[in-house]
Amino acid sequence: MAKEVKKVAFLTAGGLAPCLSSSIGFLIDEYTRKAPNVEMIGYVNGYMGLLKGESIKVTDEVRSNALVLTRHGGSPIGNSRVKLTNVKDCVKRGLVKEGEDPLKVAADQLVKDGVDVLHTIGGDDTNTTAADLAAYLARNNYPLIVVGLPKTIDNDVYPIKQSLGAWTAAEEGAKFFMRVVKENSANPRALIVHEVMGRNCGWLTYKTAQYYRKMLKRTTFLPGFNLTMARQDVHAVYVPESKIDFKSEAARLKPIMDKVDCVNIFVSEGAGVKDIIDEMKRRGEEVPVDAFGHPRLDKVNVGQYVARRFGELLGAEKVQVFKSGYFARAAAPNRKDLNLIAACAAKAVECALTGVSGVVGPDENAGAKIRACEFSRVKGGKPFNVRKGSFRKMLAEIGQPKPRKKRTAKK
Repeated sequence: MAKEVKKVAFLTAGGLAPCLSSSIGFLIDEYTRKAPNVEMIGYVNGYMGLLKGESIKVTDEVRSNALVLTRHGGSPIGNSRVKLTNVKDCVKRGLVKEGEDPLKVAADQLVKDGVDVLHTIGGDDTNTTAADLAAYLARNNYPLIVVGLPKTIDNDVYPIKQSLGAWTAAEEGAKFFMRVVKENSANPRALIVHEVMGRNCGWLTYKTAQYYRKMLKRTTFLPGFNLTMARQDVHAVYVPESKIDFKSEAARLKPIMDKVDCVNIFVSEGAGVKDIIDEMKRRGEEVPVDAFGHPRLDKVNVGQYVARRFGELLGAEKVQVFKSGYFARAAAPNRKDLNLIAACAAKAVECALTGVSGVVGPDENAGAKIRACEFSRVKGGKPFNVRKGSFRKMLAEIGQPKPRKKRTAKK
């Protein structure tokens, strides 16, 4: 029989996504209706707040107006990137003292606060850290229930078929490009590069381009006065799962530049990263990494690299790089995402009250049924399937060859 739940805590972590505020709003509303006596708190700035013992109480006013949160982006309790097993980083940032184990510090704080259920809302790093914490607590006989929700606009978490907020991020990225694409009329032979978030996975870049082209097809143009879809269309889409052949692509894109006086490229922030990092290392440059050991993509800067290479090869007179990530990830969720978030939050509360830990989302190995996926199955780095029919259809429509999957080294 599950232990009676008396106190619940929430935390949001990692980068923003259009689901954080909404997830908390739906969770609070669900608990208020299903278990009105449960006390709730939110740890400030994710695992950082947990380590520092900083939290916000969910008051009666918040309970009564919880669904207001579903109309906002961002996170009302704040995020941070903290890995509890990265002791060195936690000490360096002053979150724990020298010689302390961050997992123990976090566990002691949860015990001190009397928390029975911890809801983590984040990507694979957030939820694998939650799994580490749950395992530590179990080894030390503290029966904490940890129920995560899968937040990542990259949509790259195993075994989650669709992560929360990703649809919205793609739609918002498309809206963003509908504006900035007009910059190609500010100068002849303009090259516009739209850098979309996605470290290892090209799903968001593909989906953003797909949404954008749907918007274009609903737009009225005036070809007789040089207002054409061809000038605003996507001319190339590059994702991390396939290699960019600059020479052959330049040969394909140059006639487009000559004909419509511009080229518009969508590229994932992680596309071609290995080649860029290798080049940086050859120049003796340091490649900074974050707390999880990932290369800092803002320092690698794929968009600028792609823009520079193609700018030279296409003879562009003006080259501009636009990044939609921060615009897209801070949005409030669209209706499609709201429905998914609400369903996952309801299942998360059900799991919490019945003592089931895991990450709640559509399980791709169970017919996309929304359930608590076991922590042992949760990991990041799920690639986008470049053989996906709708992706290949889009490439065919814009005249881009089918992508060649990158070769991976044999283990």
